[in-house]
Amino acid sequence: MHSEAAYATGAGAAPPGPVPESARRTRPAARPARPRTTDLRLRAGARTSRTPRTALRFPPGDLVVVSGLPGSGKSTLMRRVLPECDGRGAPVHRLDSQDTRERWERGRLRRLPYALYRPLVRLAHYGALRRALRAGGSVVVHDCGTLAWVRRWLSRAARRDGRAVHLVLLDVPPEAALTGQRARGRGVSRYAFVRHRRAVRRLLAQAERSRLPAGFASAVLLDRPAAGALERVSFG
Repeated sequence: MHSEAAYATGAGAAPPGPVPESARRTRPAARPARPRTTDLRLRAGARTSRTPRTALRFPPGDLVVVSGLPGSGKSTLMRRVLPECDGRGAPVHRLDSQDTRERWERGRLRRLPYALYRPLVRLAHYGALRRALRAGGSVVVHDCGTLAWVRRWLSRAARRDGRAVHLVLLDVPPEAALTGQRARGRGVSRYAFVRHRRAVRRLLAQAERSRLPAGFASAVLLDRPAAGALERVSFG
């Protein structure tokens, strides 16, 4: 079982060897003493070389949590750069609560206000996430940033299955996130957005200090320009 942290690469880098599924299931994941944070933000003042990265690569079978403010571009990024399969040929599971919500909105409850059936959407999303984790392949999940208990649950589940957890955090100004919400025609309440801002600010500070929640092996920080430069994510 490997304890390799996530890492960003340019095109053409040689991937590591595949990790047998049996190895993942029989030994617990090694926990690094201090997670590694890779800052790929391109805006002025960020700690980066200013060279855009076009690819991120993670060990196959690991769990990636994509977090950031509502409207920051998480769903768009996940749809654009994630592969169908990892380096072993196993499917990459993409879990986005926005997809779950849209499926429910097309169903019988579409005439009702979303607030009435939001709990059902969340249950469906977490049920799908649980099934994906049990399936044993690589998993990428959308995280709104406010529910720390979800990250703790993911961390426990990943350690139990012998996989590492990695954070991809979109650092987008609140004004840009609000613009993103308006562009998709769907926003959150003022109260909820304030909660999101506080939670994401705390998570960003933890990532910048390489002091992530227990169980996280690494973090990658992206702003809008860095996310736009990213072309693919691979597991292999």
